[in-house]
Amino acid sequence: MPLTHLEPSPEQIEQEKVYRTMGLTDGEYQKVKGLLGRRPNYTETGLFAVMWSEHCSYKTSKPVLKLFPANGEHVLQGPGEGAGIVDIGDGQAVVFKIESHNHPSAIEPYQGAATGVGGIIRDVFSMGARPIALLDSLRFGDLKNPRVRYLFEEVVSGIAGYGNCIGIPTVGGELQFDSCYNGNPLVNAMCVGIMNHEDIQVGQARGIGNTVMYVGASTGRDGINGATFASEEITEKSDEKRSAVQVGDPFMEKLLVEACLELTKHEALVGIQDMGAAGLVSSASEMAAKAGVGIHMNLDLIPQRETNMTPYEMMLSESQERMLIVIKKSSEEEIKAIFSRWGLHAVAVGEVIEDEVLRLEHKGRIVAEVPSDALAAAPVRHMPSKVPAVYKENQLAPIRVPEIKDYAGTIKALLAQPSLASKEWVTRQYDYMVQTNTVVSPGSDAAVIRVRGTKKGLAMTTDCNAKYLVLDPKEGGKIAVAEAARNIVCSGGLPLAITDCLNFGSPENPEVFWQIEESVKGMAEVCTALGTPVISGNVSLYNETDRGAIDPTPVVGMVGLVQNLDHVTTVPFKNEGDAVYVIGQAAPEFGGSALQIMLEGQASGKAPALDLNVEKRRQTQLLQAIKAGYVSSAHDVSEGGLACALAESVFGTPFACDLSFDTEPAEELFAETQSRLIVSVPEKYQEAFEKIVTDAKYVGRVTLSDRLQLRFNDMTVTLNRPELEKEWRGALSCSMTTEN
Repeated sequence: MPLTHLEPSPEQIEQEKVYRTMGLTDGEYQKVKGLLGRRPNYTETGLFAVMWSEHCSYKTSKPVLKLFPANGEHVLQGPGEGAGIVDIGDGQAVVFKIESHNHPSAIEPYQGAATGVGGIIRDVFSMGARPIALLDSLRFGDLKNPRVRYLFEEVVSGIAGYGNCIGIPTVGGELQFDSCYNGNPLVNAMCVGIMNHEDIQVGQARGIGNTVMYVGASTGRDGINGATFASEEITEKSDEKRSAVQVGDPFMEKLLVEACLELTKHEALVGIQDMGAAGLVSSASEMAAKAGVGIHMNLDLIPQRETNMTPYEMMLSESQERMLIVIKKSSEEEIKAIFSRWGLHAVAVGEVIEDEVLRLEHKGRIVAEVPSDALAAAPVRHMPSKVPAVYKENQLAPIRVPEIKDYAGTIKALLAQPSLASKEWVTRQYDYMVQTNTVVSPGSDAAVIRVRGTKKGLAMTTDCNAKYLVLDPKEGGKIAVAEAARNIVCSGGLPLAITDCLNFGSPENPEVFWQIEESVKGMAEVCTALGTPVISGNVSLYNETDRGAIDPTPVVGMVGLVQNLDHVTTVPFKNEGDAVYVIGQAAPEFGGSALQIMLEGQASGKAPALDLNVEKRRQTQLLQAIKAGYVSSAHDVSEGGLACALAESVFGTPFACDLSFDTEPAEELFAETQSRLIVSVPEKYQEAFEKIVTDAKYVGRVTLSDRLQLRFNDMTVTLNRPELEKEWRGALSCSMTTEN
C-alpha cells in the first residue's frame, strides 16, 4: 500500500505532535502555521522540519558565523554558494570547501565516509570547477576499543573507495585519536578544484518560465531525514536510523562530473546546485530563494528507482549523485543530449514561477505549497553561553615542567603515539598520484598540486589541535588557523583563504555554546591578521553521546598559492652539511601538549599563547627566504614539540643532525610554544638567510649518519634514526593488527 494512505492528517500532526518526531519544536511548528495561515500537511511539515534542522539552517550558529571575515582582495565567491572561490591570477581561480559526515559515519562508516567525499566533490564542480584534490580531517577514539578500530578501518576504506574510483587524488589531511571520540568519530572531507573565471556558476533559479531539470542518478529511499539525523546527538538508538545514511556510487559520480562540466560551457545554463543535505527540497528552495522567485515541480516526473514513493520521500531523499539545474526555456533537448552521452538522466520536472513558493504537484493535485524563502530561512536561535568553571581553573593553574628521566625513551614513546605516528597505514590506501599533478604527496606539512600549463602550484592542508581548545577555545582557535598558514608557508606557498568545519557538541549546553563563540572569535582574529578570509565551510553540532560531548574541534582547511614550483619546500633534510636553524624560542608551555597527554592522560593548565605579530613576521620572513632559494627544508614545530619535528626531518633520509642548545632540554624538546619552525640552509646562503629571518638561531648541521646528537649544557641525547623511524612507521599498523 502506498505510504500516502498512511500519512496523518494536518489535524493529527498537530494533536499527536507528529512534527516533533520530524525534528520541529512546538514553537517552530507554530511559526510554520503562522507563515502558511493554516496547518501544514504531512509533506509540508517534513519540508520545514528538514530545512529548519540545524544541519541545513545553521539556525544556532548564524549569529556567531557573522564574526568571520568573508571578503578579501582576491575573493570571487564567499560563503553562500556550493563552495568558495579565490583568484590565483591569469584568469584562473581555486575553488574549495570542507564538510562533515560525522553522524552517518558513526553508524555506517564506509558509506558515511564515501558519501561525504561524494558530496563535497559535487559542491566544487557545481561551481564550474574541475576537482583536482581531496583532503580529510579524521578523529577517532581509543584504538584499544574494537568498535573504534572497526570505524577507523571502514571510514578510511570509504574515503579511499570513493576517491580512488572517481579518480581524484587524496593528497593530505590529518588524523588524531582521543577517547572523547569513542562513540562519535569526526569525518571531515575537503575538495579543491580549479577553474577559469568565465566558467563560474551559481545555484540560483533565475528567469520566470525557465525550465527546472533533474539530472543524474534516480531517487531512492536512502538518506531520508539524513539532515535531521545529523542534527541530533548519537544514542544507542542511532543504529535504527541506518536508512538515513546515503549510498554512494563513485562511477556514477564520475559521469556526473564530466557531464556537468560540459554543461557549464553551455550558454543555456542558468543555475546548478547539488542535491546534498535535505535532497531535492534544499536545492529547489535555496535556488528559488536566492533569486527571489518560486519553483513549480511535478513529482510524477522525478526519476525513481523504487515504487510508490511519496512526495515526502522524494523531496527528502538524499540519494547521491544528483543535481538540480535551471536552464533557459526551449533548451531542454540540447541539455538532454549532453547527459545522454554520459548515460545519465536529464528530465524536465518543473519551471521557475513568479510566485515565491515551492509548489509540488503529484498525481494531478498540489500536495505542497510553501514560501520558498521561508524554507531557506529558519528562525535564528540566540543561545545562552556560560564560561566553564574548568576554564577558569586552568587559567589560574601554575606552570608545570614535566620531569623527564629518559629523554631518548620519551621521544621514542611520543613518536609511537597513534596521533603522532606515521599515517602511512592510511595514505597507502589512497591513490594520491592519479591525475599526475601531485608535486608533494601526503606526509609533508602541506600537499602541493601543480596548476597545469603554468609554473604555479596550490598548497593545501587541514589542521586543528582540539586539546588546546579544551583548555582555551579562543587561543586554540587562533592556533588552528596560524598552524595551517605555517604549514602552507613551510611548503613555499602564500596563504590565500580558509574553509572551516566547526565540530562541537550540543549548542543547547551553554558551556558548549561558549566554546563555539570563543573559538570563532579566535579564528576570525587570525584570519583578519593574516589576510586569509573564510570563504566557505560547514557547522556540525550535536557531536556527543550519553557519555558527553567531543572536544571542540573546529577544523581549518587552507589553500595557498605557490607562485613558482621551484619554491616548493618539504620537511626532510636534503644535504649533508646544511645549517640547521630553529626559528623561535621555547617557553614552558605544556598545556594540551602531546607530552602532557601521554604522561597524564588529559589536558590541563594554560594552552600555548599565540602572538599574532610574531607569527605574521616569521611567516613573512620565512616565505621570503624560501622564494629567494635559501632554504633546503622547512617544518613547523607543533604536536610533540621540537623533538618530533626533528625526527620527522630525518625520517626517510640518510641524514641525521648534530645540534647544540643552551636551553633547558624539557622545554626545548617538548614544549609546544607557537610560531616555531625548524629549517635547513645550505652553508653558502647562511648569511643571506640570517639577514631575512631575524628570529632564526643556528643550532648545528645536518650529518650523514644514523645518530642524532642533541647536546645541552649538562647532557646529550643520542637517538638512533633507523630504530626511531621503525617505531614511528609501524605504530599505527601495529595498533590495527594487534588484538587489544
